[in-house]
Amino acid sequence: MSNYTIGVDYGTDSVRTVLVDTANGKEISHSVYYYPRWKAGKYCDPVNNRFRQHPLDYLEGIERTITDVLAKAPEGSAENVVAISIDTTGSTPVAVDRQGTPLALLPEFAENPNAMFVLWKDHTATAEAEEINQLARSWGGVDYTKFEGGIYSSEWFWAKILHVLRADSSIRKSAYSWVEHCDWIPALLTGNHDPLSLKRSRCAAGHKAMWHAEFEGLPAEAFLEKLDPLLSGLRSRLYTETHTCEVKAGNLSSEWARRLGLSEQVAVGAGSFDAHIGALGGEIKPYFLSKIMGTSTCDILIAPSEEVGDKFVKGICGQVDGSVIPGMLGLEAGQSAFGDVYAWFKNLLAGPAIALIQQTTKLDANTKNELISEIVENLIPWLTSEAEKIEIGETGILALDWLNGRRTPDANQLLKGAIFGLNLGSEAPGIFRALVEATAFGSKKIIDRFIGEGIPIEGIIALGGVAKKSPFVMQVVADVLNKPILVARSEQACALGSAMAAAVVGGLYPTIAEAQQAMGGGFETEYVPNPVNAQRYSALYQAYLHFGALVEQQTMSGK
Repeated sequence: MSNYTIGVDYGTDSVRTVLVDTANGKEISHSVYYYPRWKAGKYCDPVNNRFRQHPLDYLEGIERTITDVLAKAPEGSAENVVAISIDTTGSTPVAVDRQGTPLALLPEFAENPNAMFVLWKDHTATAEAEEINQLARSWGGVDYTKFEGGIYSSEWFWAKILHVLRADSSIRKSAYSWVEHCDWIPALLTGNHDPLSLKRSRCAAGHKAMWHAEFEGLPAEAFLEKLDPLLSGLRSRLYTETHTCEVKAGNLSSEWARRLGLSEQVAVGAGSFDAHIGALGGEIKPYFLSKIMGTSTCDILIAPSEEVGDKFVKGICGQVDGSVIPGMLGLEAGQSAFGDVYAWFKNLLAGPAIALIQQTTKLDANTKNELISEIVENLIPWLTSEAEKIEIGETGILALDWLNGRRTPDANQLLKGAIFGLNLGSEAPGIFRALVEATAFGSKKIIDRFIGEGIPIEGIIALGGVAKKSPFVMQVVADVLNKPILVARSEQACALGSAMAAAVVGGLYPTIAEAQQAMGGGFETEYVPNPVNAQRYSALYQAYLHFGALVEQQTMSGK
């Protein structure tokens, strides 16, 4: 039998695991586990931008999916698994005790949201992010944001930590250190929980925690103390060294080998973030922008470090050596909401109808459930079908895609979405089309920033749920960008990328590039821009930029 690797991809709503043949990248089996506590809305407060996830969702997910993919595979497959690698969302840190246990796993913190993992989309730390930005520019020392695009975000490591420490005295007393989700899972699997010695991801540290070799690690103690004395001493309880995705974190511990039905000889790779490892699965190459298009977007670009030189791309989510492929500079950008924009509109329309259906006494319970299910399942397809019939610019409706703030260019999580041009004749399909166009305009603004800063974009590779499921959205994006878009064939590009990294961790390939070449799945679709549509969208894009500038000015003047 062939050698196999396991790739585990932790997303926002679920964890997805694949068992892959390392000879050709063929998926032997896959499994998906939806987080039950997250699905129930526990520990979250969307109105106040609080999004937390319980570590038990993660623990249950990895055990269920790995045992499931092995059960679905041919008999004896477990004996041929060589390595496991994982990726997660980020920045998604958690407070841990001296033994490296997330506080939420301790009885006294089991229901405390501040003891949970602080999900990437949590924006409770906007004030802390602004303080970091102001201090970095004014304290008289190194500007630690310079490799982060020059603007630190509330979605990232230090802002989240400081916010939780300020908000919760019980966490302040009990938190010894903090660990990213992508670092905690490999530590768990290998049995090395010690926050002082577990292997930390270069990807997570460089893009979200202001780690850089030039700084000899994380920001200086003097900077952190000046930011807030609550951070005093924390730097010494974190890390100095970081590791790229081809590095072995260790072997499966005896406990996890038993729980998963695998050998203790199985290697476990250092963790990474989903978008960066997904770029591997999508066969990224230099100067091709890899766009993971799901609830949000994460845009990844790689380039030879010597060619980028001392260029600093302003307003992105960092440029980090080796964050995607060792030896290459990884640059990250993205939108805080993409598919989430469409989901918000669907819920806005369907919510009142569902509530009324649930209240009515004229239908039995089964009929109610069937009707609600039909509405939820068919609403977006119906909106799409009707929106496709509308000519570009016909409705006069213009939207901004900042419903979850703006990630890039120029992070500002205080911004809100907006819709302009409504009248008494405006209908849902026209608004939906404007929202789709807004997400496409947001994508174009990112590309314009890269090009304006001297980083060429030679091609675009799309992966993720939206890329696979919505030809309408993808054609609009291609027309707005006026660039062809290749869609990766793999249904699980992030998990496949982790499986590729695992193949190097397990010694089956010497480099990531060779693993990519052997295990890549190629592309299934290419969206080619319509020249007429591209020209029409060029004018609408200028209106989008003007509208955005007005809304941003108004928002920031009244903050």
